[in-house]
Amino acid sequence: MRFETENSYEVQDKIRQFRAAILPIGAVEAHGPHLPLGTDNLLAERLAGMLAERTSSFVLPTLPYGQVWSLRNFPGSINVSNEALIRMLTDIGESLYQQGFRIFAMVNGHLGNAVALKEAARVLYERVPELKVYYFFYPGTREVTAEVRETVSAHGTYMHADEIETSYMLYLAGEYVEMSKAIDGAPVITAEADCTPTPWEEMTSSAVLGDATLATRAKGEKIIERSLDVMSDMLNRAKERLAVEERADNGSKSSNNESKLNKESRPREPGLKKRIVNGKQQPV
Repeated sequence: MRFETENSYEVQDKIRQFRAAILPIGAVEAHGPHLPLGTDNLLAERLAGMLAERTSSFVLPTLPYGQVWSLRNFPGSINVSNEALIRMLTDIGESLYQQGFRIFAMVNGHLGNAVALKEAARVLYERVPELKVYYFFYPGTREVTAEVRETVSAHGTYMHADEIETSYMLYLAGEYVEMSKAIDGAPVITAEADCTPTPWEEMTSSAVLGDATLATRAKGEKIIERSLDVMSDMLNRAKERLAVEERADNGSKSSNNESKLNKESRPREPGLKKRIVNGKQQPV
């Protein structure tokens, strides 16, 4: 369900029912000639919507800006700092907790946000430990990606606008993909790029880190569905644990209230009343 379309008169009961909020977070940055600047937003938003359906959770409005330092000099890229993201995400998390949510899942469409998401989750862990926080970036997909990939990845950690990410888009937001413009980016990524700040214009002129012409919807579907299975399982298990804990807490409170009520309603035993005689308490 979309949180932004709810009204304040009815949303409180629904928060108590769903207990989980999913935040899509992406970025605005160059993705070559065949994908739009908002690729990461589209991927995060549509993936979050599918995850919400499988877990009976709320989807929050997309946070559309991310840390894109590496691509900030490419036309169309908009960069925000990690510090700004961390502050925003922790504020959102604390507010969600105050509203009654107990599970907060960030669905990330841009790897550059990973540091900020992890740090924000750690801050929230300290400030509101009762809030379970997740930061997802296509978990559980390493093996299936290796199965469908036709080319060697340009980098061991990240991919961008290539065969894989373009396949994601063909499955989740195919109407925004122009495959007739897809290229083989053939980047030159040296070992030094992992050891010192390296703007991407030093290793690619297109922002495409691989052969996007090999992308297919089928590849994207296979990877995305695997990731959805993993994320759904985590969130549904978290909701089950939360339900058990809350039932136990309610049972404990009910027992305490019943014990207190019985104690207060119990008749006084005779001989317990006392009076003061010569400054000393005496039984009545």
